[in-house]
Amino acid sequence: MLRRRRFIAAVLLAAVLLGAVVAGLWGQLERRFVFFPTREVAATPADFGVEFEDVYFPTSDGYRLNGWYIPGRGETVWLWFHGNGGDLGHRAEEMALFHHMVGASVFIFDYRGYGKSEDQPSEHGTYRDARAALDYLQGRSDASGRRTVYFGRSLGAAVAVELAVEFPPAGLVLVSPFTSLRDMAKLSHPLLPLATWAAGGRYDSTARIGSIHRPVLIMHGEHDEIVPVQQGEDLFRAANYPKTFRLLPGAGHNDTYHAGGAVYWEQLKEFLRSLPD
Repeated sequence: MLRRRRFIAAVLLAAVLLGAVVAGLWGQLERRFVFFPTREVAATPADFGVEFEDVYFPTSDGYRLNGWYIPGRGETVWLWFHGNGGDLGHRAEEMALFHHMVGASVFIFDYRGYGKSEDQPSEHGTYRDARAALDYLQGRSDASGRRTVYFGRSLGAAVAVELAVEFPPAGLVLVSPFTSLRDMAKLSHPLLPLATWAAGGRYDSTARIGSIHRPVLIMHGEHDEIVPVQQGEDLFRAANYPKTFRLLPGAGHNDTYHAGGAVYWEQLKEFLRSLPD
């Protein structure tokens, strides 16, 4: 009996130590392969002739995040989740173009560790940040009670999916999404099996999107050089109806709003019109 107890204790200790090693390894992999933040916000929507409000709001674990609120017309507010590189300044032109082409109000923010937002980025940190952004948006007198559409680009698509499971939006738009971080690790680091193993279960949109029962629009650049179109199509198949998939001829990963042209903007407006009141 004593030997058995010692054996069980040894197994539990080994499991704890392995968990700590995996957690430490994943922290290193995140910082090296997943998040590419910058800290200097070099441009704003005002540089492109669009009025905006520069805001700060807290997370549940005590950090302060920075975002932009761009007022628009209509009864819809878009909550925007950007990709894994740069900061808000790299989205200023896109936000201005979105304002002119779609017209609805937009709230975009930097995850922790990006731009003027505090702390360091992490997977679970981005989930906390998403909930904090939604709380902030719902607390605004000019946004509460209005339809909220989540818009996620690339890694932001995975963050939007996670938030939509717990807090369903009026609609969900995913641009250049990947299926899971494990699938991306297999693709981008085929000679690092440890990275693929450590990425298991992280940002797993395929496993999560089936729990969402709201209209979904997925758009993917035909020539996406980072996330294969196949991943967007696989994610689309895993989603519930109503859903739409739109291939953007001539577009890559980061230029959908330019190279996608009229197809991109008309699809966004059509999706907005299709949402129930």
